[in-house]
Amino acid sequence: MEKVILNNIPIAYTRSGQGKPLVLLHGYPLDHRIWLQVAPLLEPDFNLILPDLRGFGQSGTVEFTYSLADMASDVAELLDCLNIDKAVIVGHSMGGYISLAFARSFPNRLLGLGLVASQALPDTPEGKEARYLTVNQVAEQGVEAIARTMSDKLTPDPNLRDFLYKIIAEQQTSGVVGALKALAERPDQTSLLGTITTPIVVLHGDADALIPVQRAIGMENVTPFLSLTILSGVGHMPMMEKPEETAEALRLLK
Repeated sequence: MEKVILNNIPIAYTRSGQGKPLVLLHGYPLDHRIWLQVAPLLEPDFNLILPDLRGFGQSGTVEFTYSLADMASDVAELLDCLNIDKAVIVGHSMGGYISLAFARSFPNRLLGLGLVASQALPDTPEGKEARYLTVNQVAEQGVEAIARTMSDKLTPDPNLRDFLYKIIAEQQTSGVVGALKALAERPDQTSLLGTITTPIVVLHGDADALIPVQRAIGMENVTPFLSLTILSGVGHMPMMEKPEETAEALRLLK
């Protein structure tokens, strides 16, 4: 992977393909490797940029509190480093929240938006409390404390769980803690969707155990620019469970 210093943090990324710039943002608590099956399918149509978000994968981390908007700023800085003015931004789960934060902060740089197993709603009070309980757990016990239970929740496919467990277990404690705090404090972005006039693709599995598919269906009528794809029998990892169908849906953004 290549590395650049963005907002005083080393950020790692890969770049491949040709065509319209497309940034693929991974979810929590993962890294760019979740996209490796779908990336080759998109390379003929897109110039793909796959970063490891701050605190994850091969990117650096910080100990101070930050927001999803700060993580979106890292993405904008990365585009600047690559001399890319505008791009399609696609995010999985947490990456989707960061994509929405990018759309809010940098609307003139957005060529299209993709939300994969994500949503526009904030955490419920109960969800927020659960995140902070997990913060304490990870701070005390390390990432291993959540790796097995989290990988089991991500997908109904047992063949993918060991790989996901490996990715999660390799993450940095400070990165996981920082992301959890940022996720807990994220705002409601539902009204933002109605202001976006570039194409929006929403992709969700109907067996998602972490974000109910109804959250995706609820976005369908917010804007006429939105295309919704529901994948049958798919959990929280469409790009790994159904890479061909995921690529097909994302090609609507070209």
